[in-house]
Amino acid sequence: MTDTAPRPTLEAVAARAGVSRATASRVVNGGDGVREPLVARVRRAVEELGYVPNQAARSLVTKRHDAVAVVIAEPETRVFADPFFALQLRGISKELTAHDNQLVLLLTEGRDDHARVGRYLAGGHVDGALVFSLHLDDPLPGLIHHAGVPTVFGGRPGWSDGRGGAVYVDSDNRGGAREAVRHLAALGRTRIAHITGPLDQTSAADRLDGFRDVMGDIDPGLVVESDFTPAGGERAMRRLLERHPDVDAVFAANDLTAAGALRVLRERGRRVPEDVAVIGFDDMVAVAEQTDPPLTTVRQDIEEMGRLMARLLLRRLGNKGVEAGRTGTPSSVVLPTTLVRRASA
Repeated sequence: MTDTAPRPTLEAVAARAGVSRATASRVVNGGDGVREPLVARVRRAVEELGYVPNQAARSLVTKRHDAVAVVIAEPETRVFADPFFALQLRGISKELTAHDNQLVLLLTEGRDDHARVGRYLAGGHVDGALVFSLHLDDPLPGLIHHAGVPTVFGGRPGWSDGRGGAVYVDSDNRGGAREAVRHLAALGRTRIAHITGPLDQTSAADRLDGFRDVMGDIDPGLVVESDFTPAGGERAMRRLLERHPDVDAVFAANDLTAAGALRVLRERGRRVPEDVAVIGFDDMVAVAEQTDPPLTTVRQDIEEMGRLMARLLLRRLGNKGVEAGRTGTPSSVVLPTTLVRRASA
């Protein structure tokens, strides 16, 4: 039987550094008012002894958990199949890790899960929440508001019930869509269709508005609602070809939808871009560069969106070292988009 060495204590750190326990505690817990030479001695003692603070005890002192909930309002089958979420989570994780915060991932399979998430957030387990992929009728924003948890949203919130002042990070969905459709029109395409995302999400609604900004009043049959998935893109493309076999261009609301549309066009013997030009939205390289042909698409910086969400939340929580020198409540951010031209249009 092997004896396990006792974990070093805060008292041992204080003794090694030659300071009081209270001074060691202030340094370990990020408190102010300790002279720099003493801070250096305590930190050196922590490293030499391999001291790890007890998180429960630390929380009692700091009133912080150094943990952030990431709430994705989608079932896990969608989250783990769509690279969009992996990119956004990577940006969030990088920023939280850089500031020694833990990520707690919460997914919602159904309405019962919304109540569970609301209870968890209200229970004081985390310092704040990052929430994205909301739908317009989603109860989560109300539950989070009731829990009183500082929150940053991914995407422009779409509610209109008086909960103003929400902080969010989004891309210029409408402007990106306009640029895509103008490019198709400049190619001489006259029967331009749009496969939307789920229109109870603001990103999809904004992209549809951008399409309409350019196309004006068109045959409603040239717009088909889908669900941001490859299978949804396939179904929508088949419907479009049944309604309008003369369609000569398609703007798809995301890259996965465009990939599904490309498969159907290939099955039907339609050449891309000669017969039908196709543009997506996202520029997820793992998708856009692997389609046949490679996909022209609107680029949004998904990983950067995640990083900015985390940074804005950490600013709200008062984390030291996050955008030093800036004061006041952080503002929402809308990132620009760019058209990336490949072979499909």
